[in-house]
Amino acid sequence: MRKGDSVNHTHIVRIPILPMHMLNAHLIIGPDGCLLMDSGIPGSENKIAAALSKVNRGWKDIKLIISTHAHMDHAGSTAMIRELSDAPIVAHQDDAMYYNQEEQMTYCPTGIAGRYLLKRGIALRPYVGFIPDKLISNDQSFDLHPYGVPGKIRHTPGHTAGSLSVELDSSEALVGDLVASGILMGGICRKNRPIRPPFEDNPQQVAYELQQMVDAGYETFYLGHGWPLGRDAVLQHIQKLRRL
Repeated sequence: MRKGDSVNHTHIVRIPILPMHMLNAHLIIGPDGCLLMDSGIPGSENKIAAALSKVNRGWKDIKLIISTHAHMDHAGSTAMIRELSDAPIVAHQDDAMYYNQEEQMTYCPTGIAGRYLLKRGIALRPYVGFIPDKLISNDQSFDLHPYGVPGKIRHTPGHTAGSLSVELDSSEALVGDLVASGILMGGICRKNRPIRPPFEDNPQQVAYELQQMVDAGYETFYLGHGWPLGRDAVLQHIQKLRRL
C-alpha cells in the first residue's frame, strides 16, 4: 500500500444510526474530500447532518455516496441524501435491481435475529428507490483518490452479491456487513467479539474476502453493525465461517 503524509490525515467518523452502534453509517474524511458510506434506515438524514456539523462540514462537502449493499438499513436514506448533497452514488451492478425497488431481495438468516426481522417484516421495509450514478461491475475496483481520499472501493461479495468494501491506504477497511460485532450487533458489552450479521448469502465467500484484506495488511475493520474490530478478531471470525 502507498504510505505517505496524506494517509495520516484520513479520518473515519462513525455515525450511530441506531443506539449503541447497532447500525452505523460512516464519513470518510480525507485530505481533499469527504465521502459518505451508507445512509442508514429511511429518515436518517438528520443524524447524518448532525455528524457533518460536528466536523464543520455540510451536505455540499460530500463528494461521493458509497452504498455497500441494497438492504434497507444501509440504503434507506440514500435517495434523499443524494438530493441534499448533489453527490453521485456508487454501488455494484449485482445489487442494482434492488436499489430501484424493481425486485425484492432474498434474505438468508444466520440466526434468531434474522428470522425475527423477516417475520416482523422489518427487513422488507421499502425505501425510496434510486438508480446509482456509478456502477462497479464484476471485480473492478474504484479509485477514491480523485474524490480526495487515499484508497479504493472493492467488490467483496458474500453478504449480498453486490456488496462493496472501502480499503484505505491507512490500513483501515470499512466492510459493511461482512462481519458484525458485540452483543445485539453493538450493544453494551463484548464489543470486540465478531459475530455474523442477521443475514448472509455465502459465508465461505465472506471468509475469502476478509482473508484477502487481512493478507493485504489491513489492521482495523469498521462495521455496519457494531464496533470496529482488529485483525486478530477478524481472523477468528474467518476460521469460524470456514467451519460452517
